[in-house]
Amino acid sequence: MFDRKRILHDLYTRLYEAFGPRHWWPGDSPFEVAVGAILTQNTAWRNVRKAIGNLKTANLLSPDALYHLPVQDLAAVIRPAGYYNVKALRLKHFVEFLFLENGGDLEGLLTEALDTLRNKLLSIKGVGPETADSILLYAGNRPTFVVDAYTRRILFRHRLMPQEACYDEVRFFFMDSLKPDVAMFNEYHALLVHLGHTFCSKGHPKCKECPARGWNDE
Repeated sequence: MFDRKRILHDLYTRLYEAFGPRHWWPGDSPFEVAVGAILTQNTAWRNVRKAIGNLKTANLLSPDALYHLPVQDLAAVIRPAGYYNVKALRLKHFVEFLFLENGGDLEGLLTEALDTLRNKLLSIKGVGPETADSILLYAGNRPTFVVDAYTRRILFRHRLMPQEACYDEVRFFFMDSLKPDVAMFNEYHALLVHLGHTFCSKGHPKCKECPARGWNDE
């Protein structure tokens, strides 16, 4: 039986020494971060940045503005993010939930108990576990671990998780092994994303140059 806590701390240390702090997630407000978490589904962050820029230019980056904006107009504004019709509906579902639950006050809502709020976010149509955890961690500074395709791939390639492991299994792997530290969870996820993007790609991994090479060979 391997020592999960030691292994995960060792990986974190390696990646932090190799890459340094990633300063993630970008955003000027919790609401902007939440919007970004929804828009970034299935697209590159550079496209999300353009869509958020459009919202800011049009003075639409607020719960009240999005709540009253017709969905077709919202879709046109966020077009750079891709799947804009679908994402416009998801944003509308999110702000409608926000008004229903707490009068449009996201920051107040984010003070609810973590598990209760996570379940509420997951009840919103179009909000999956990765998006919910991104909102909780990056917008709400709540200690939940965000799992993405990079994280699963890295753990599988280092024989820590089976390839078919579901989202919650991988999330539990981290949260059961590490202390609930918001700053560390934030940085750890960002480091894994950077590792996956630069070295542990799906088709052409750069294993010989990877800073995690040999990390879990014992």
